[in-house]
Amino acid sequence: MAEKTLETLFIDTLKDIYYAERQILKALPKMERAAQSPMLKDAFRGHRQETEGQVERLQQVFEMLGKRAQAKTCPAIDGILEEGAELIEEYGSSPAIDAALAAAAQAVEHYEIARYGALCTWAGTLGHTDAVALLEATLAEEKNADEKLSTIAESANSTAMAAQ
Repeated sequence: MAEKTLETLFIDTLKDIYYAERQILKALPKMERAAQSPMLKDAFRGHRQETEGQVERLQQVFEMLGKRAQAKTCPAIDGILEEGAELIEEYGSSPAIDAALAAAAQAVEHYEIARYGALCTWAGTLGHTDAVALLEATLAEEKNADEKLSTIAESANSTAMAAQ
């Protein structure tokens, strides 16, 4: 077995987040359809477009490293997305659906923020300066999406509370 180094950890984590982003792309249309609030629907639609760009950036990072873009199954994102799907099933017709969706989407964003934060640090440590710029751009988008979801969640929570 090859020695496990920071470089191999970096590559493995790139594969992990590449898988995660592709799974998120599949989940976002379902979340958009389940949302009741036009603001939340728009956020999911916009983030889907953003995620497509993030996948492209990851492909560029792999290319810079002389690696083929390859996904590695990520049980963490699978679990987070499965939980979101369960919320849609359980709360789909409830006034609380948007609050549930916003919370589920923030769980996804927090996972991504953690991963991209580590990747940015490791890329810098390893001297992959071109990759740092791409990864930091995605990290900034994920943080922005989280902030937007926080604002939407406040409205969704109020709507759900008013319906009780």
